[in-house]
Order: sequence, then structure tokens, then C-alpha cells
Amino acid sequence: MPPPILSSMGLVSASFFVASFLVVLGTAQSATLPAPGQPARHGIVNGFEIIGSSLVSAQQIFLGTADKVYFVDKVENNPTRIKGHPAWASEWGLSANDQRPMDPVTNSFCAGGNVLGNGTWLNIGGNQGVSYGGQPAASQYGGGPYNNPDGRQSIRLLDPCDDGSCDWVMSPTQIDQRWYPTLETLEDGTMIILGGCRNGGYVNDAGQDNPTIEFFPSRGRPITSPILQRTLPANLYPLTWLLPSGLLLIQSNWATVFLNYTANEETPLDNIPDAVRVYPASAGTLMLPLTPENNYTATILFCGGSNIQPERWTSPSFIVPTYAASTSCVRLTPDVSRRYQRDDPLPEARTMASFIALPDGRVLNLNGGRMGTAGYGNNSWAVGHSYADNPVLRPAIYDPNAPQGQRWSTEGLQASTVPRMYHSSAVLLPDGSVLVSGSNPNPDYLVGPNIKYPTEYRTELFYPSYYNERRPQPKGLLAKYAYGGQPFDVSLDAEDLFNDVSNVNQTKVVIIRPGFSTHAINMGQRYVELATSYTAYQENSTAILHVSQLPPNPAIIAPGPALIFVVVKGVPSIGGLVMLGSGQLGTQPILPVGELPQANIIASASNGNGQNSTGAASTIRVGGFNRVLMLLALIGLVVL
Repeated sequence: MPPPILSSMGLVSASFFVASFLVVLGTAQSATLPAPGQPARHGIVNGFEIIGSSLVSAQQIFLGTADKVYFVDKVENNPTRIKGHPAWASEWGLSANDQRPMDPVTNSFCAGGNVLGNGTWLNIGGNQGVSYGGQPAASQYGGGPYNNPDGRQSIRLLDPCDDGSCDWVMSPTQIDQRWYPTLETLEDGTMIILGGCRNGGYVNDAGQDNPTIEFFPSRGRPITSPILQRTLPANLYPLTWLLPSGLLLIQSNWATVFLNYTANEETPLDNIPDAVRVYPASAGTLMLPLTPENNYTATILFCGGSNIQPERWTSPSFIVPTYAASTSCVRLTPDVSRRYQRDDPLPEARTMASFIALPDGRVLNLNGGRMGTAGYGNNSWAVGHSYADNPVLRPAIYDPNAPQGQRWSTEGLQASTVPRMYHSSAVLLPDGSVLVSGSNPNPDYLVGPNIKYPTEYRTELFYPSYYNERRPQPKGLLAKYAYGGQPFDVSLDAEDLFNDVSNVNQTKVVIIRPGFSTHAINMGQRYVELATSYTAYQENSTAILHVSQLPPNPAIIAPGPALIFVVVKGVPSIGGLVMLGSGQLGTQPILPVGELPQANIIASASNGNGQNSTGAASTIRVGGFNRVLMLLALIGLVVL
């Protein structure tokens, strides 16, 4: 049976949302989500809780449904088995805290991943088939102790599910050989695939470099990328973002360019200062929130990494774990300026840092070490096999809205008890906690009391400061969002506003793509705030939020599945899984943007505007018409 993307291109998995529409005066409205509830857990605020052990080590993780996190490992001798060989993929059910092994068929070691605009997840590339200790297998077509065919040209696809029926399937088409490729979802929901190498090693070299880009679905033969050609040896997992301008920003080794991928033209920007940020220096990186206030202008933050010059990476005298990581943070607003600006430095030097966008707009920084870089080997100077040492156990939080000099804080944050070194991952969950797992700087499964950095299966949740607060329970959030279109209404009751109507001025609606986490990168992670206004009622502290659809530009946030949160005074609702765009691959419809009503706080709830004492009724006013009354009139329930 062919994989779903090939047999039904453009159809969305039913696990993401129910496809139904309400047509009012010629405008299509999506079905609404149920009002979210409260977290199932009572968290350790600003701290970690170990919730179990994963079946496979979390080299790669992503949130596939609101309840399922998917793990992908390299092929190794994990104790859990499937189909007669060790498992190297699994599914973790959040609500039941249960797991099942999965079969990704080929070796997914250091693959790249992201999600298509129709909700299908890709896991692309990997390494050759291996035997014990990561040594090449006798056959690259399967068999032997691990039965893992060569994965370097593999395209693995998954339509996530909640009933345990889904598994990875192989596309009959293949890519060029790629180990350590980067994937970024484009405006039409298709995927661009960048870089990688053909055989592997600590860093890349000209003999195995694959300095090309290609697409899925395929647009033809791979295309050479000059920046990837000239940034050896540190050009693996090139840091890449789709910008609101429609250009791609690529940062590799010290160089930065714009890529116009439709014309295949690269335009150089300034070199990045202070440190190498790309793998294996592995800085923390993300695009800061895109908001109406900043006119959806992208700023990229880079923190940590290592100040390593190109010739030093391969020098016999380079003792990697003794080389200190960087504290430097810089930011770039590429659609405005080609120049990097220095930002507040990290509280502690860090390599292999994961940056997670929290619903309240802050950035969580966790995992990694103070010394060395990503990578492992059998060198006499390695720490066991690890090329890094001195783990950073205490997270830090960055507030992009704080004044410069006050953006980083570790106040009140508790340290983890688990070192998260090379091959650690982290991802935001719908309840606003962050799942953290992995760490395996070893060529194969390695555990024991004398192993400083073993193959790690312990899995934690980090609970941000808002976690145990009473969560907003908004009514009326849509299950599907268009690029442009008419606004919609969301109702908040007094408890949602903490019994203070003025908190409507500190309320926002945000959409987050949590991304595909691997090697200190969350490929595709993005945070977008929707424009809002409100009609609030002083008498009973309720409000109607008037919420715009997505900005009319899919380059601001690509189509596909995402989480939506309503955040009141820094406290997010439970996130709902929604679909952005058409749910199909291809050019996304762009609709005229409806105007939001003026924000207004009214003294009395009994004012004839359709608001009752519970705050449950909602209206959208367009061109002076009350759309709810018009709808009721159309179905014969009221007479105008």
C-alpha cells in the first residue's frame, strides 16, 4: 500500500481536526475546538519531574497529535525490540503515560525532520546500516544483528494517530545521500532539504560533502548551494528559517546568506560574530515571536556555541572537551538589516542548548554542556566517548520583552538531575510543559555505574512558572485557520480573566509550531501571535475576544499542524491542535483581511449587544451587521 502522501496527496489526516464548515453570509468558518480543560498533572513549578523511561533514546522527538510524542533514535542495541531486532523508534502517549515501539525500517541516525502542510511528518536521510558498536553492517540491505538497511537516501513518512494503528512508511522516491540534513517547511506546505554529508564523522570534508538542496515532493535534481560549498568543515545541519519575505535565511559555520530558492540565488549577509552556532558547536537558536506589535518581523536569536576557526576542527592538537563553550548571544533581523546585534550573554557558557518557545512569549534554554561540542568518538581524550563535558543542569529563561541587560534569568529555576549531553531533545507539550529526553554520546547502547554519560532513557517534564495556575478555558477557538479572512470570536468568563476585567488588556492568542527536535535544533519551531481586540463587560468581568485569522502571508508561519493557546496575564490555556492553511500541499488561498472591532470595556453586561451574564454569546460585527442575529434569522429562530 503506498504511503498516504502519495496515495492521497493534499488530504489531511483525520487525527488533526474534524473538517466541517459554517457558512455565514458567504464566509466559510471552521469547526470550533472544545473548550480546553485544566492540566492533568500537578507540576513542580520551575522544576523537573522524571515521568518514566523511553523505549528508545530520544535523539529526535516531535509532537504528532495532542496526545502523542514520537521518538526516533539511531540504530543501536536498545533493549526494547520489534520484529526481531532492536527498536529505534517509539510513540509515547501523554494521557496514559504509555509507549509502543515502532519500525522506521532504515537507519535514521542523525536524520532531519519536519511536518508537511497536510500534516504528514517527514524523517529524511540517516546513515548506512550498522552492526554492533556502530560499525558498518555486512549488508546494506538488512540482515545481521540489527536488520537496518542503509538510511542515507530514505524518506520516512508518518501520519500520526491516537489509536496505535500508524507506523512509519517508506516513500518509493529517494533523496540524495544525506546525513545531518536540515528540513524547512515552505509557504506551500512542501519541504526544502538542505545539506548533509554522505558518510559521516565529527565534521564534514570535501570528500563526502553534499552541498546541495532539493525538495519534497521532488522538483528535480539536487541544486548546488554555494554557502554549503564554502563553509566546510562545519556545515552540517545548516541553520535555516523561512522568512516573512519569502527568502530563506541560512547560517553555516561563520557565513550567513539569503537564499531565493525559486531563483536559486544566494545573497551574502554579514558573518556571525563571536562563535560558530551550527552543529557541532550547536548553539541555541530560534526565531523570536512574530507579533502584531513587531509587524510580524522576524528576528533570529543565536546563543552559545563555540569560537572555533575552520582549521582547528581537524587539528590533531584540538582536545575538544577542554575547549570552553561561548556565552555570546546575537540577534539578526534579516528582512530589516544584514548586520548582527549583540544581545545579553548567557548566564553560563553552553553548547548543545535547546531553545523552546513557551506560550507566554518567553524562551526556555536547557540541556547541553559548558565544555566541548557535540559529537563522540574513541579518542583517548574523550570523556568516555563524549566530546563534551561539564553538563549545565540548570535551565535559563530569556524574555525578549525585557530591557537589554535584564533578558536572561535563572531565578527560582531548579536544576535537573539528568545530564543532557549529545543527542538530547526537548519539545513543548499542549499543557505548556516541556518534555525533555535523550543523551547518548556513545556509538551504541552503553549503560553502567562507571559510565559518566550513558545511553539515557529517563524522560522528564519541565514545568514553567505558570503551570499550576488556573488555566483559561476559552470557548470558540477554531480548528482550522486561514491566511486572511474574517475574524472570529472567543468568549472568556470571569475565572478566565482571574475575576478582573482589566486582564483582557493582557490577553493574547498565540499559535506555536513546536518543531522537530534534534541536535539542539527544533526544525520548524515558530511562534505567531494573532491580532485581537475585545468587547469586555465590567459588571461580570467577562469578555469576548475578537480574533483575526492568520496574517495573509504563509511565509510568516507555514501551513500544517500547530498548537493554539489563549494566554491571560502570562497564563496559557491548554493548547489545542489545529490546522493552518488549506490542509493541502500547494499554493495557499489568501483571503481579504476582515477588520477587527474597536476594543471596548462596557460597564454593564445587559446592554443589548448579545452578551449574557455568562459571557457565552459571541458576535462578529462586519459592515454594521450583527452576524449572529443574521444567522439566527436565516435558520428561522428569530425575526429581524
